[in-house]
Amino acid sequence: MSDHGHELAFGGFLTPSAGRPEQVVARAKLCEQVGLDLVTFQDHPYQPGFLDTWTLMSFVAAATSRITLAGNVLNLPLRQPVVLARSVASLDLLTGGRVELGLGAGAFWEAIEAVGGRRLSPGAAVDALDEAIRVIREVWDTDRRGMVRVEGEHYRVVGAKRGPAPAHPAEIWVGAYKPRMLRLVGRAADGWLPSLAYLPKGPAELPALNAVIDEGAAEAGRDPGAVRRLLNVTGTFSRSPAGFLDGPPEQWVEELAGLALDHGIATFILGSDEPRAVQLFAQEVAPAVRELVAAERTTPGSRARAVEEQQAAVEAGGSTALAVSPTPDPGVRLSARRLWDESTRPAAPPPPAGHVYTARGQAVGQHLVDVHDHLRQELAQVRDLLEQVTRGAVAPDAARAVLNEMTMRQNNWTLGAYCAAYCTAVTQHHGLEDASIFPHLRSADAGLAAVLDRLEEEHVVIHGVVESVDRALVDLIRQPGDFTELQAAVDLLTDTLLSHLSYEEREIVEPLARHGFFAGQL
Repeated sequence: MSDHGHELAFGGFLTPSAGRPEQVVARAKLCEQVGLDLVTFQDHPYQPGFLDTWTLMSFVAAATSRITLAGNVLNLPLRQPVVLARSVASLDLLTGGRVELGLGAGAFWEAIEAVGGRRLSPGAAVDALDEAIRVIREVWDTDRRGMVRVEGEHYRVVGAKRGPAPAHPAEIWVGAYKPRMLRLVGRAADGWLPSLAYLPKGPAELPALNAVIDEGAAEAGRDPGAVRRLLNVTGTFSRSPAGFLDGPPEQWVEELAGLALDHGIATFILGSDEPRAVQLFAQEVAPAVRELVAAERTTPGSRARAVEEQQAAVEAGGSTALAVSPTPDPGVRLSARRLWDESTRPAAPPPPAGHVYTARGQAVGQHLVDVHDHLRQELAQVRDLLEQVTRGAVAPDAARAVLNEMTMRQNNWTLGAYCAAYCTAVTQHHGLEDASIFPHLRSADAGLAAVLDRLEEEHVVIHGVVESVDRALVDLIRQPGDFTELQAAVDLLTDTLLSHLSYEEREIVEPLARHGFFAGQL
């Protein structure tokens, strides 16, 4: 057992693709919205297909308000230590303490050399990293008198002024695999940040690697427990087990909890750009891992009992995995107008760890997605009507008549309004009133109040957007030929509706699967 008792953290590891920069930022914001603790980016300055990692981190920092940011890991050979220290400290100050320093010694030396960096041998790269860490810590140590002086073989600093200091005690996490680097981690770093995919034997290699770090810490007079153990993980969420981290969320929970309790891993960073995987990791896996690890730390043996109880519940006909997949936001905006700030959307509290969803509960969650799919189809019909009106194939007054018949055009824009007919058909006997679903969810789970308030606010906004499409059609009837206003209105409707539907599914599909549309349904 090598659990050092660190508080668990969960993060995302995103690809900084330059081809779709807006999508990278949207995924980073999603990491914050679903409740992850940090978001990280790989750093390959010689790769023209990637955004510059430090620039991206700065942009994402301004677009978020809570989540921690880090390179995973920053390329030291192409980032001068004094400048890097001041960059980290500056962004940490600007974000109120949301930056950590993930640092690597370098690996792709031909590419590094091609863009002007120095090619180093493996041993020299370790020495250079050691010197850089000393430089960075000296720059940050503003309580110490005198200038920074590090007479290193690779980094020579002779009189640099200290500062600024980070807003919080920023940590240095090092990506390392070989013995010399691992001993350096134990001696000088705050955290170890490897990737599970780079360990040929998988988790079986962790004990030996951890032991080398512990030896390095002990030799330096440090407590090995002072070194946080982080891990980049990848895998697949599927309905049935197919391998390590390849299966349903409850399998991930058990396996990650095992890594925490047996190998001391305290931070798990998911390498995925798939929104659904990020959401599952944040909202289903992370809370359950925290609960399982906390219980085992308090009462050894509870982990095994929890797994047995969970299995018994599943065998009784339920599932701890929510099989319903909320539709992700497409992430593309057609209009320059923004009627709300998506970054301020509240998130629903995580579900109870190990909750078993009945088949009926799964169906209730799916109902909302089905209703939304109908609205998405109607939206496609609106856009098709616009294209036909523009071509002259359909008259504006005929298009307006079609719009007025659509579900999304009804005067009372509430979840109850557009769910009523569908849910009545499903339950055979129950007719939902317009305002019945949200009050039910409020009473069932007080933690949903902020989400429900926001959804109701967005319903009003979308109703106004739908009205603007109608007004644009009326204006077109009066003054045929100019489609600018109508196109702008339909584009804004597309942006707001698709964004809203995805947000609503992301936050309340799971609560609906637990509580139903009305009291007593489940």
